[in-house]
Amino acid sequence: MPKRSRTPRDLNQLAASIVGRATGQIEPEDPDAGKDPAAVALGRKGGLKGGKARAKAMKPEERRESARKAARARWGKRNR
Repeated sequence: MPKRSRTPRDLNQLAASIVGRATGQIEPEDPDAGKDPAAVALGRKGGLKGGKARAKAMKPEERRESARKAARARWGKRNR
């Protein structure tokens, strides 16, 4: 998850930055700026195949239990 950009606390500055980004006067910040491109590509590659590889390695009972746990976590927040 990318970090949130530093937005100004003053409403006038915030409005100016929003308008600047919307009109293209201010370039959006690159979240990968200053990082090693090879490391970024490698991390993305691993992240794309991670879930599928984990599911393939699990037994059907483990997959079911993992799905139950995820559903409880998702829906449990709504009832609080």
